[in-house]
Amino acid sequence: MKKEQDPLRGDIRADLASTRRQFMGGVGALVLGVSLLPLGIRAAQAAPKQGGSVRFAINDGAQTDSYDPATWQSSFTQVVFGGTLCNALTELDANGVAVPDLAESFAASADLKVWTFKLRPNLKFHDGAPVTANDVIESYRHHMGPKSSSAAKALVDAIVDVKGDGDGAVVFTLSGGNADFPYLVSDCHLVVMPAKAGGGLDWERGVATGPYIIEDSQPGIAVKMKRNPHYHKPGQPYFDAIEFVNIIDVAARTNALLTGEIDYMVDADIKTLTMLEQNADIEISKVSGLRHFSFSMNTTVAPFDNPDVRRALKYAVDREDIVKKAFLGNAKVANDNPIAPQIAFAVNPEPVHSYNIEKAKEYLAKAGLTSVAVNLSVAETAFPNAIDAALLFKEHAAKAGIEINVVREADDGYWDNVWQHKPFVGVDWLGKPTCDSLFTTAYAGGAPWNDTAWKNQRFDELLVLGRAEPDKAKRQEIYAEMQQILHDDGGAIVIAYALFIDAISKKIAHGPIGNMLQCDNFRMAERWWLA
Repeated sequence: MKKEQDPLRGDIRADLASTRRQFMGGVGALVLGVSLLPLGIRAAQAAPKQGGSVRFAINDGAQTDSYDPATWQSSFTQVVFGGTLCNALTELDANGVAVPDLAESFAASADLKVWTFKLRPNLKFHDGAPVTANDVIESYRHHMGPKSSSAAKALVDAIVDVKGDGDGAVVFTLSGGNADFPYLVSDCHLVVMPAKAGGGLDWERGVATGPYIIEDSQPGIAVKMKRNPHYHKPGQPYFDAIEFVNIIDVAARTNALLTGEIDYMVDADIKTLTMLEQNADIEISKVSGLRHFSFSMNTTVAPFDNPDVRRALKYAVDREDIVKKAFLGNAKVANDNPIAPQIAFAVNPEPVHSYNIEKAKEYLAKAGLTSVAVNLSVAETAFPNAIDAALLFKEHAAKAGIEINVVREADDGYWDNVWQHKPFVGVDWLGKPTCDSLFTTAYAGGAPWNDTAWKNQRFDELLVLGRAEPDKAKRQEIYAEMQQILHDDGGAIVIAYALFIDAISKKIAHGPIGNMLQCDNFRMAERWWLA
């Protein structure tokens, strides 16, 4: 990898359904109440055009980043590699609907156990090689099997067979029905890369199908990319070249945007938002998505292995105070339920875990304690203003006899060395588009991203039943019970549902911004253009 400096890098380097037809035609009904906050009429109305180059600043890259899709756990890898280097069989459009991407169509058997995806004709990888059904098969097998440590393992565990139907179609057979399967295969880890001649996935070269091709990649610093001339979407992408830079420090990102060194910054500093809003050259994008901020307790480690201690901590945090002071109102108070209100089948479990010192003391007493001391590991990269939120939590909990020692961890390597390694940590969850995909990824017993190590037999049984149930009323009952179990017993203290707040140079134009995942559902490099 080249290590030449340019003016920018010299400044930032150190910071561095009821019927199949209805189901196929209305997959978006699984996501309710989709909404966008005002994003700027000028940008939304500009006509797309090709040409030019831009720089995007993301904030959580690491020196351990690689092209292996099984390892992508940060926003940087998911946006740059999952959403820009690669494509999956389906994608989420701006309204959160699962639509064909590398597949041109998909259909299910009546019992939702067998799904067939027909590939678009003449698909090509970045090196010009054709995309075949075997490439899709090996891309999925990369995450499958008992020895897999992939972040997507839990999502593919239900796949009992994947095979080609000629070179142009792929057939998945599942252990049980799954009405949400088109959403599942849109996951950024389940992208398609070339198969090796002798079997396995050729991910090391960074060759895929996405709108941009790798020119230079320096893990933890920057990734330079150029337009893919073989891209399967007519007219896209629009930029000739792009660069993603890793700037962890929010002040450094802000300065880089103000001086024109970058054209976009993720997670604008809410403390300086008013100043940015007054700048005529900058647009502030506020998007209501699935993102939520949590403090996750490892339920296999004392004292978090005691459910009454967990409940005490849930009552010992004043979420309204954190939303007001740490997030300056740019979030909505949550209730220990990771399912965002706009997701189908979302509920608000009772009792609401509002700040209640007496309740916190009561649950400590049930655990046989009058006081308890715990370490809470956070960093600015855990989620925006995580350190401020943790310090407020410390103040709140002290009144209940709970001593929280806030441990400020290093930003670099936080997701590799702290998350899922320390017993009590701050976590930025970007969310998933369905109850099933989020529960399967983060809360099912044994799931690779189950950072609370929580396991509940009833919850896991309902998870299997819910994904296979075609009746919406019955699915509502199932998912409501699951949310209640997680709220009452789980190890996640869900603080708030957060907005995606980004700052964009007005040299960039765009259409409606996707409100499910960060960075226009990870697709801003493909969908945006120069004004």
